[in-house]
Amino acid sequence: MAAIAGLLISHYPPGNLLWGSLAITIFAVSFINIEWGLYILIFSMLLSPEIIVGQTEGGASGRGVTLRFEDFLLAVIGLSWFAKNAVHKELGLFLKTPLNKAILIYVLACVVSTGFGIIAGRVSTKTGTLFVLKYIEYFIVFFMIVNHVKNTDQIHRFVFCLFLTCFITAVIGIVQIPGGGRVSAPFEGDIGEPNTFGGYLLFIGTIAAGLFAMVKTSKARHILAVLILVIIPPFLFTQSRSSYLALIPACLVLGLMMERRVIILGVLALSFLLSPLFLPSAVKQRIMYTFNQPHASAQINVGDIRLDTSTSARLTSWKEALRDWPKHPLFGYGITGYAFVDAQFPRVLLETGIVGLIAFIYLLYSILKLTLDILKKTKTPYFKGIGIGFLAGYTGLLFHAIGANTFIIVRIMEPFWFFVGIIAVLPAMEPQLDDPPQEFAIAGKAATAGL
Repeated sequence: MAAIAGLLISHYPPGNLLWGSLAITIFAVSFINIEWGLYILIFSMLLSPEIIVGQTEGGASGRGVTLRFEDFLLAVIGLSWFAKNAVHKELGLFLKTPLNKAILIYVLACVVSTGFGIIAGRVSTKTGTLFVLKYIEYFIVFFMIVNHVKNTDQIHRFVFCLFLTCFITAVIGIVQIPGGGRVSAPFEGDIGEPNTFGGYLLFIGTIAAGLFAMVKTSKARHILAVLILVIIPPFLFTQSRSSYLALIPACLVLGLMMERRVIILGVLALSFLLSPLFLPSAVKQRIMYTFNQPHASAQINVGDIRLDTSTSARLTSWKEALRDWPKHPLFGYGITGYAFVDAQFPRVLLETGIVGLIAFIYLLYSILKLTLDILKKTKTPYFKGIGIGFLAGYTGLLFHAIGANTFIIVRIMEPFWFFVGIIAVLPAMEPQLDDPPQEFAIAGKAATAGL
């Protein structure tokens, strides 16, 4: 080991050796206990730096291939998970869930469409492969959670850590507000991605709201209330109109799922109507900018209303998708084989064709069906709160995807699939709550042994 270390030190920069040592350490820690690795992954989702590794080639030219620390971390933890399953074969690699078939079909659609794009020369091999692997890594998060969670205490710890990460990033967002400009997540580089941050805050905030409505303990409600209050300011100052739009259906679903839905929906409707009176001026200006931007050549008119260039570009992308899709109708242009489109559904149609779009919609439907089935089966307030909050957040993300690539953005999708994994295991956790406390269980075993 000393000889190998000396050889490496003489041939590689210290920074590379440090990263290599860190990867080996995380691999070893995750191999010993995968839960420790998952905690590291949770905090790295929003609190890790990004690295631009060159420029993409082909149709999506000009977009950087963005790799974050959690991408490397997830690769290391995933390899450790595979290695542990190879040693302990009884653990199982992919637990059977209602989403397995939908995930497999969508992954195959992405791989096949990108393969055809590479053969045809529309997709760079390096770029297409990297993007497809990034899509697959979200599903690895899901399967690691599904395979690892064995008891309710783990769920409590994971959810707490996910909320703590959101709290830290929200506080960092609040600190950015006095500086002016749009609030973004930490470590986003010089430009930032406020739209991404808005979608993330919306998703975590609705889950916190669902739990707040269902849990009964005052301590938990106080913690959740603080989290929700801390989320609101940075969410507003992201000035993300896609996130504002997504908030409306998310709140509507939250209200419909509550016991006193009429009262709650009435309060929500009144709040939206009175919002112009108390919203910050920057937020109101951002919303009105959609309709009162000074005249520019790229704007689109809808009747007598002139839309700003950003909204016009998104509407144009939908129009261009329907125009160019018939050129490669079945499997599309391949991942990154078409020019950058900042809207999820037309991008899926263009890159993977009608086959990929059907597979994608089937995956979305499967997630919705799983969530609704879980809500019917679970009776525990804590689990029901997670389910209701997730359903509201999921609905919001579907609308957020109208003006963003929501379902391929790493900082939204990693926590999203983490929660999908939690949702999938809730029915198996429900009977555990009916078990007697540990001390009574031990006493019962002792009595049985004595008899």
